[in-house]
Amino acid sequence: MSRHAIWESLPHHLWDVIVIGGGITGAGVAREAVRRGLKTLLIEQTDYSWGTSSRSSKMVHGGLRYIAQGEVRLTWHSLTERERLLREAPGLVERMGYHYAHFKGVFPGRWPFALVVTAYDFLARVRDRRYFKPSVFLQRMPGYRSAGLTGATRYTDALTDDSRLVQRVLDEAVAEGLTLINYVKAADLAMAGSRVTGLHLEDTADGGRALVSARTVINATGAWADRLRRKLVDEVRVRPLRGSHLVFPRERLPLAEAVICHHPDDGRVMFIYPWEGRTMVGTTDLDHREDMDTEASIHADEVSYLLRGVNDKFPQAGLTTADVISTFSGVRPVVSAGDGSDPSKESRSHMAWDDHGLITVTGGKLTTFRLIALDALKLAEPYLDREIRDTGEAVFSAPQPGPAPAGMAADVFARLVARFGIRTRDFLAEMPAEELVPVAGTATLLAELRWACRHEQVVHLDDLLLRRVRLGILLPGGGLDAVPALDGILSGELGWTADRIADERVRYAGIWRRYYSLPAA
Repeated sequence: MSRHAIWESLPHHLWDVIVIGGGITGAGVAREAVRRGLKTLLIEQTDYSWGTSSRSSKMVHGGLRYIAQGEVRLTWHSLTERERLLREAPGLVERMGYHYAHFKGVFPGRWPFALVVTAYDFLARVRDRRYFKPSVFLQRMPGYRSAGLTGATRYTDALTDDSRLVQRVLDEAVAEGLTLINYVKAADLAMAGSRVTGLHLEDTADGGRALVSARTVINATGAWADRLRRKLVDEVRVRPLRGSHLVFPRERLPLAEAVICHHPDDGRVMFIYPWEGRTMVGTTDLDHREDMDTEASIHADEVSYLLRGVNDKFPQAGLTTADVISTFSGVRPVVSAGDGSDPSKESRSHMAWDDHGLITVTGGKLTTFRLIALDALKLAEPYLDREIRDTGEAVFSAPQPGPAPAGMAADVFARLVARFGIRTRDFLAEMPAEELVPVAGTATLLAELRWACRHEQVVHLDDLLLRRVRLGILLPGGGLDAVPALDGILSGELGWTADRIADERVRYAGIWRRYYSLPAA
């Protein structure tokens, strides 16, 4: 169904659930709602995963430091969900070794850290921690700072492509009946007395307004959650925190696994890790006081901070701004304790509220999106006339993609299955064989761009290059000139004219320079 047809159909239904927000939490709510037979609509003000869920640190983890902060329950839930995702979405969620180096006279040493990691593994029901002597660790992490090094501990967590994770959850929900549309804003709440009965919608892509009715509305807008809730309750609960990252060419800092370390200035935890053939360095943790409708972007002091941190650990690398391929910043939706404490010490637990039929859920971690979704739906039970229980059903169905195409390498096929899941067979049936080739030295296939334009509601060029595929943060200049066939795909699949393509290229270049490159001097 075309986007126009979807929009025109919206007012003609009484929805059981309308989900506002196309990030991982909203996608999770929609997935759990439709599997229970609830007639569900998901709307997203910009693009799916536009906010936090395409700009995270890409980590599916339990949060080792949360144990030290006493949040054992959060850690346990996160580790349980981490293991679930590793089982259900292999390749999309991948186990990764994390190394923590120990130095003479620096806390925590080997044994205190081993105690925490032992508890971590116990909660996850795995055992994969190891200790390395300095010489062995330095073989694994060439160029790491060696002065005073006494050894290193390795444990495991996981990495993902956060934006593709959102898309796979949405694909599962659509297969069970979800209706979804992007670039649609919840302009206002529809009320019957004091009760929320629906939404006034605004189509920000093509124009138009509509009134839609629902038994309950679930506000899963993350860092933006207070905006709609404050129409009913004079309360601010979300503390938006900005986390920024630098992306480097792998050859400038080649890592096979991740390093967790402390920044030399303030002791904050940093991660240096491989992702999609690049090396990532992150993250900062700062109050974000800027316009929430404008994309978050890295500040000059954050660039300096991250460079100082990575060069302190890998002094031989001598990384500079000239090495940076791209940057990205996301805003975490942290539920504030209200005491103005250190941002890094705020809880990462989620919370949900029922305000006259508007269910607001925010906070939490990418890893626990399924549990967050279930808590939101449980709070909506009185409006849905049914009990919401955790049945333990898989988020992801078994893909059953059939055999790999003749001549396709096993790792390429596995990557396609990981990213497209239950749509893999359709992908291989529809996409031209000559486009099953990688783009510009990345693992992304040219056919992935065509598929996204055909099936994944691409409205603007940044939807395609920054979120459906990740060329925008993997290639210099946002990858704008790395795909010779791009214009042909845009015209053939989206019907864009030469003028529209030219306008979108200018628009995309501006977005990339302002929000995904280094800040202007």
